[in-house]
Amino acid sequence: MQVSETHDPQPHSAMDKAAVQAAYRRWAGIYDGAFGAISRPARRRTVSRINALAGRDVLEVGVGTGLALPLYDSGKRVTGIDLSAEMLARARNRTDKLGLHHVAGLHEMDAEATGFPDQSFDIAVAMFVASVVPHPKRLMAEMRRLVRPSGHLLFVNHFIAASGPRRWVEQAMAPASHALGWHPDFAAEALFTPAERARAEIVPTPPFGIFTLVHLPLELSGDR
Repeated sequence: MQVSETHDPQPHSAMDKAAVQAAYRRWAGIYDGAFGAISRPARRRTVSRINALAGRDVLEVGVGTGLALPLYDSGKRVTGIDLSAEMLARARNRTDKLGLHHVAGLHEMDAEATGFPDQSFDIAVAMFVASVVPHPKRLMAEMRRLVRPSGHLLFVNHFIAASGPRRWVEQAMAPASHALGWHPDFAAEALFTPAERARAEIVPTPPFGIFTLVHLPLELSGDR
């Protein structure tokens, strides 16, 4: 996993919920065209992994316009949440148009405090979300709370490179975080503890390893 192993000397400032909502209000109409193609390989690989896992109830955090929803097996029961009403409207239209009966619901919710009961899901996945939420550690805690013992957490995200030209570009883009709606300089340690990184399966994904798939199986005890 080619990501920073140390804290960024100039850590990014958290985006508040209003900034996230404003950014994705702007992005909603062009999101699929602007981001859909480059994120497709990582999205497909992630959902393929989920389809192979035991467990029926799946929470997709940051479902966006619903690009991943058609990829789930019919045997999964998928609940999607997002903070952006505009993105969710497009996800609902996609679900209706394609007749995606495995989609249990699409809800406007805060990923850091969903309101779902404890242990509601077998699997929780956050694709391209961790670098968007104001408090990534709260996202992790909420996803852990919602997943049953021996369940699975999956993340796909862009993480800042450990060094080299890509890291320089990512740091240079950091001041535009609020306009972009995500943090180009997002470091892995902002989301994962060292113990979690040691236990997780970490796989770079195409194109060019820009995104990374992290699969963290939960244990029956001692992992909450």
